[in-house]
Amino acid sequence: MKPDEIVKLEAYFKRIFNDSMVIKARPRKDDSAEVYLGEEFLGIVFRDDEDGDLSYNFSMAILDVDLDD
Repeated sequence: MKPDEIVKLEAYFKRIFNDSMVIKARPRKDDSAEVYLGEEFLGIVFRDDEDGDLSYNFSMAILDVDLDD
């Protein structure tokens, strides 16, 4: 993902979810970035540019063991 996309996505995540949200580029990947809440990894945001319609998809896995807390 381009640095300007990451800046825009981070601003969006901070505005919508939490000011501690951080978006980081992924090494060797140009179609996605990592999403963090502070230092806690939350998931991946993917760039989807199909048919000329640009969108971003956020994917977050929730482990069963995390639900027991």
